[in-house]
Amino acid sequence: MNILETLMLAVRSLLRSKMRSFLTALGIIIGVGAVIAMVAIGDGARANVQKVFDSMGTNLLILLPGSTNSGGARGGFGTQPSITWDDLEAIRTQLPSVRAAAPEMRTSAQVFSEDQNWTTSVTGTTPDFFGVRMYSIDQGRLLNEADVESGAKVAVVGQTVVEKLYGSGFNPVGQVIRIKKMPFTIVGMTARKGQSPMGQDYDDSIFVPATSFQRQLQSQSLGKFITGMIYVQADATSGTARAQQELTTLLRERHRIADDGQNDFDIRDLSELANNRQQSTETLSLLLASIAAVSLVVGGIGIMNIMLVSVTERTREIGVRVAVGARPRDILLQFLIEALTLSLLGGLIGAGVGMGVANVLAQQFQWPLLVRPDVILVALGFSALIGVGFGLYPARKASRLDPIDALRYE
Repeated sequence: MNILETLMLAVRSLLRSKMRSFLTALGIIIGVGAVIAMVAIGDGARANVQKVFDSMGTNLLILLPGSTNSGGARGGFGTQPSITWDDLEAIRTQLPSVRAAAPEMRTSAQVFSEDQNWTTSVTGTTPDFFGVRMYSIDQGRLLNEADVESGAKVAVVGQTVVEKLYGSGFNPVGQVIRIKKMPFTIVGMTARKGQSPMGQDYDDSIFVPATSFQRQLQSQSLGKFITGMIYVQADATSGTARAQQELTTLLRERHRIADDGQNDFDIRDLSELANNRQQSTETLSLLLASIAAVSLVVGGIGIMNIMLVSVTERTREIGVRVAVGARPRDILLQFLIEALTLSLLGGLIGAGVGMGVANVLAQQFQWPLLVRPDVILVALGFSALIGVGFGLYPARKASRLDPIDALRYE
């Protein structure tokens, strides 16, 4: 018998007991489906995490002012102003590893249009902020250097603010709003950006020139000091580690901090936070995929058990085949192909089930669906290997049956 005839015989043998064949392959179906679904969901989760952190900005460092220490009571970083506007200018011009830097001075304020009001976040900043934080424009324009130098009362608004003040789909460019009773003319609306990793709505914000913020909206003036934080974007070729080292050295020199003195500022690397999130997601995905792989082994054991039962049930058939000229390797090949066919069919069904489950979960969690062809091929190959591995013992047992004993078997 050739391979094709052996395959057809194996398929006919499996179709004689459809339900038993299906239940036998169920472990393989569950295992392959779980592996594909978990890996797809894990990849989608990593892509979602990367997308969220990319929305914050790439190669990003956050520079925070110092902390207070009065009467034994210590405050966190940002409670004591220590970063000056001259420091910001030095960061922009003296560090080769820094591409851009921009301040973020924030306050919460009631904003009024002609007939609506809304409480939102108001940020005083410079034009570099939008590039550093990956904001793009939808209507109008962003802030420019002329706005900052002149202290113009202009504002760029997020889409959530526009929806609350004017309604969805409205073009607010040219409209006048009042922030803390001060009139500002809207010159642009940012494109929709979504949420931060902490759930903050990036679109629920208003951006005004830093000089206007200090003169019109800031409750108290700190003179040369910046109230808030500074976002520093490292050059892609240098990376955040080198930029952080250069930034630390520059500020310690400018603030005249002794070699053994503590920094009066803090630098946080968002790429490290993103990497930690990615590693946590990868570890969870690996754990789930490992658990799913156990189902494949269990499925292989099920195949071996059923094949042993099949050998016992078909002992007389094996004796007849040997009596008419079948060789032991023909019997071995027949049962191996049955086990392989069972595992491969289970793997194909499991692949379809896994992609379906991954699609449902991706829609539920609003993650991108990333089904990798290489994972599907590996899962199918592993299921085939399971079928051959666990089907080998029953097949060898069938091929070694004595034909006389087999023909006498009842």
